[in-house]
Amino acid sequence: MSDRPADRGRRGFLGRFGKMLAAAAALFGTFAGTSIAAIARAAAAARARFPATGPVPGYDWTKHRWAFGVDATKCIGCLRCAEACKVENKVPFNPHEFRTWVERYVYLEGEEKPHVDSQDDPGDVAAAGTLLNYRFDDRYRNAKVEKAFFVPKLCNHCENPPCVQVCPVGATYKTPDGVVLIDKNYCIGCRYCVQACPYGARYFNDQTNTTDKCTWCYHRITKGLNPACVEACPAGARIFGDLDDPASPINEFIRSHPVRVLKPWTGNGPNVYYNGIDSEVS
Repeated sequence: MSDRPADRGRRGFLGRFGKMLAAAAALFGTFAGTSIAAIARAAAAARARFPATGPVPGYDWTKHRWAFGVDATKCIGCLRCAEACKVENKVPFNPHEFRTWVERYVYLEGEEKPHVDSQDDPGDVAAAGTLLNYRFDDRYRNAKVEKAFFVPKLCNHCENPPCVQVCPVGATYKTPDGVVLIDKNYCIGCRYCVQACPYGARYFNDQTNTTDKCTWCYHRITKGLNPACVEACPAGARIFGDLDDPASPINEFIRSHPVRVLKPWTGNGPNVYYNGIDSEVS
């Protein structure tokens, strides 16, 4: 099933706070001793914390619409992307906390369902032998493999992100340029967003007591650079660009491949477009 991006209008994130606050009041009452009035004050402060052009000086977030592409036919499972992301974004070096990760799908002869593992699988952790680098083991060396491929995954920066809807204090918000961010100054560590994400793209950072996830390296893309994972990929499997620029790499990728998104039935409107995956990938 193909899912190409429509000419979506830009939606500001500020209008979401009213609905979010009402939902928080109705559903949660209080959270960890925090009153609804306190949540309201935090949300009001969140609404006013950025100027209209965004939080990065010299960058206008109303003039871009970012999106990401993944070509699974090119991914070689080297995991350099995951390592580069950890270094760039100061993600803890352990096998279980990742802003981006890679899954291996292996179909064995006579079996309909794939075997799936990623870099946090115990066998793959043992094969790496260190927490500083990652690799896939060779468990299928003597198996009869009919088909195999690697699938990089990351935050989908959805058009209608459920994580934004459930955040009771406005710490998670969607920017006009299509990126879903977390303001660590407002995050209270409730982890509602972790539970709400159907893609498993968020984790709780015990060092900061806040939620974390892929931001498409917002600090880089607002300066005209690619995300760190795109720069590190030796096979060109990761593509990034501006949907409002017809000549951008992401538009070229979408035009030339039968792309699809993960779990389109959720209505979330993911903005990560995949080529070369099958229906078992979700």
